[in-house]
Amino acid sequence: MTLSSIPLATSDLQISGGIRRSSTQVCAPVMAETVDQMLLLMRKAKELGADLVEIRVDFLKNFSPRQDLEILIKQSPLPTLITYRPIWEGGQYDGDESQRQNALRLAVELGADYVDVELKVAHDFYNAIQGKKPEKVKIIVSSHNYQNTPSVEEIGNLVAKILSTGADIVKVATTALDIVDSARVFQVLVHSQVPMIGIAMGEKGLMSRILSAKFGGFLTFGSIEAGVISAPGQPTVTDLLDLYNFRQIGPDTKVHGVIGNPIGHSKSPHLYNGAFKSVNFNGIYLPLLVDNVANFLNTYSSPDFVGYSYTIPHKEAGFNCCDEIDPIAKEIGAISCMIRRPDGKLKGYNVDYLGAIAAIEEGLRASNGASNGSGSPLSGKLFVVMGAGGAGKALAFGGKEKGARVVVANRSYDKAKQLASKVGGEAISLAELENFHPEEGMILANTTSVGMKPKIENTPLPKHALKHYSLVFDAIYTPKLTRLLREAEESGATIVYGTEMFINQAFVQFEKFTGLPAPKQLIRDTLARNT
Repeated sequence: MTLSSIPLATSDLQISGGIRRSSTQVCAPVMAETVDQMLLLMRKAKELGADLVEIRVDFLKNFSPRQDLEILIKQSPLPTLITYRPIWEGGQYDGDESQRQNALRLAVELGADYVDVELKVAHDFYNAIQGKKPEKVKIIVSSHNYQNTPSVEEIGNLVAKILSTGADIVKVATTALDIVDSARVFQVLVHSQVPMIGIAMGEKGLMSRILSAKFGGFLTFGSIEAGVISAPGQPTVTDLLDLYNFRQIGPDTKVHGVIGNPIGHSKSPHLYNGAFKSVNFNGIYLPLLVDNVANFLNTYSSPDFVGYSYTIPHKEAGFNCCDEIDPIAKEIGAISCMIRRPDGKLKGYNVDYLGAIAAIEEGLRASNGASNGSGSPLSGKLFVVMGAGGAGKALAFGGKEKGARVVVANRSYDKAKQLASKVGGEAISLAELENFHPEEGMILANTTSVGMKPKIENTPLPKHALKHYSLVFDAIYTPKLTRLLREAEESGATIVYGTEMFINQAFVQFEKFTGLPAPKQLIRDTLARNT
């Protein structure tokens, strides 16, 4: 099953002339032991920008249905969704079933905006209320699967079963074991003829919560506080609204993201989503926790899934999935950016080398006072690259392209020799590098992980060896000032932070994603705030 043929002409979701592009609401679950605590949380949810609150009465201690529900429903500053979730459906309530259903019927009587009833007991519930409910009260009939995400056919059958109960709104929550599982939920969601909440739970289902606004979901859930969640993988209301620009997502929003594993630490969503918003580009950028790149690309093959950044460990897998590869990326053997062209073909680029080389050139120009128009300041320089992995290859090929004389230093001499031969350079082992100084004023680029957080006391080259270099670049950006850079600066070298490589490649990717000039200062400021 793929998303290549999903029709997204859900124009009824478009609110013309307004900022809000979809009618999908943000619902904040409220979980507390007392009514007073719940009222405080409801006010907080309103301040954060939620549209409604889900009042989880199964979390209340000493719950007194009539008294408590009346206060919670009448005093809520937002529309209310009453949920009294039993243990057998993933909730907290472990008592008499008839008492639980009586409380839900009471919520209907008292005029809650929405009442959630589990599919397993929906027929009993509807029989008990005998059609007596206020017009404004909508019944959500829900089904939760904490094991997996069934096939599209099975989810479709489940939706039909829920509808047969008389539900006003269908809710299906599954568990994503792989990021492609969300596609099955989207497939059903976009074709649903009735209001539907469709979510794949867990970290691998995050995109289902955010893109529910694209595929026509009735609502999505966002927690009031980070980590205080009512189901696995729930983002915060603040992240939905401020980081992912949830209100601006619509049926025609273009999807981008960073493909990696792990991916939760990535700063890229902060950079790109803010930048997209600043230039009114109708796009979203997500962290994509991918196990199998080919499977992901085959599943999300619709024209709206248009651009990806690649990070560890998927740069080579991404390379193997391209229909076309930029010549330099082909030489490096790894990509860091992929664009889906209008004809559906996937083109790969390596923007790491563009970002790093541009940062080094800027550092050299600044230290020499040279202007941009004087050719590459790397030309003719002895350029020592530490490491022969993906980033090492990118720097070595970038240096060669700029006319530098490249030396590759690597722990494994064979790997160094292999890379050096491709760029017409020299190979040495890392052990030899300490005493390597055929000339003064060399350029050094570290692409190894030595000195990265948490082992920040480590350095790949002792301080005494650094006096022969005029500029030192470290691809590590956590911490920003590595021991290598600190000691290089103390030795008199110009230093270039790894964050500069990250920023420069972000400029290049932004332009490839959008076709627009990058808002450079905004991207710089955003990265400074998030590191």
